Amino acid sequence: MRSISLSVVIPVYKGETTLEPLIDSLARYFVPSESPKGNGFTVDEVLLVHDCGPDRSDLTIKRLCETHTKVKAVWLSKNFGQHPATIAGMSSAMGDWIVTMDEDGQHSPEDIPELLDHGIEEDLQVVYAKPTSGMPHSFARNLASRTAKRIASRMIGSQVVKEFNSFRLIRGDVGRTLAAYCGNGVYLDVALLWVADRFGSKAVRINKDDRKSGYDFFRLMSHFWRMTVTSGPGLLRIVSTLGIVSIFLAIGLSSYVVFQKYSNNIPVQGWTSLIIAVSFFSGCILISLGIIAEYLAASLGITMGKPLYVISSKSNRQKTR
Repeated sequence: MRSISLSVVIPVYKGETTLEPLIDSLARYFVPSESPKGNGFTVDEVLLVHDCGPDRSDLTIKRLCETHTKVKAVWLSKNFGQHPATIAGMSSAMGDWIVTMDEDGQHSPEDIPELLDHGIEEDLQVVYAKPTSGMPHSFARNLASRTAKRIASRMIGSQVVKEFNSFRLIRGDVGRTLAAYCGNGVYLDVALLWVADRFGSKAVRINKDDRKSGYDFFRLMSHFWRMTVTSGPGLLRIVSTLGIVSIFLAIGLSSYVVFQKYSNNIPVQGWTSLIIAVSFFSGCILISLGIIAEYLAASLGITMGKPLYVISSKSNRQKTR
């Protein structure tokens, strides 16, 4: 049986001191290896995407490329962010499967064979690493992350959102297709929902260190907002829903006032009709804005490169309903 080819994509922002130990751990798979369930594989390339961080990661990348023939550099012209950098690496990946992981050493290469086994055994297109030891952040940070994922999950209408993690295994054709379609401002994991429908997760242990996260509160909020906007019109439909509620409130209040007027002979105050008029026409305006928002959402999907269809290199097992 032919050995499965793996491409490892690592976006690099502050990897001056952490990259070398990570590559040394990956090097054990540069030769033909075997997973716990007997699947033969080889890491044929490691793509280090330099995202122009504040340290001298570029020198480390150059040194690693000279030391290891399977390590390749992808140089970005400026800092674009983690997701664009990851997508840039995926566009250059040639493997049967693509592994994405962080540069800081929290993700362990030793977990890659188990992710691969799970993806093959369950016929998945995307496998997320699911931390069992808890993320190495503060309680408040972890709570905010879980809350944001729950909110996004409801808006997007998929439980996969709760599994989002930067340590992923993606089938090669899916990853390359995604990289070809994606436009500016796309949230990578939401975009994966555009081109894949078989997701899974595998429990792994996250390596904890004392390194401070590069994401402060405002960057995390920006991260969450981009995920929400990329997800589609779910958030925008709230506007239309509020409009419908407002109109029904106006109709209900009008019926109540008319009933009280002619049944109990209760005089109607001027402010009552004003509230009814405001509620009714506010609802009409909100529904109109919701319709406009739907058009904007459709345009946003086109702008971001959401594909009409994707041709796969193999058949996909149908989801059980």
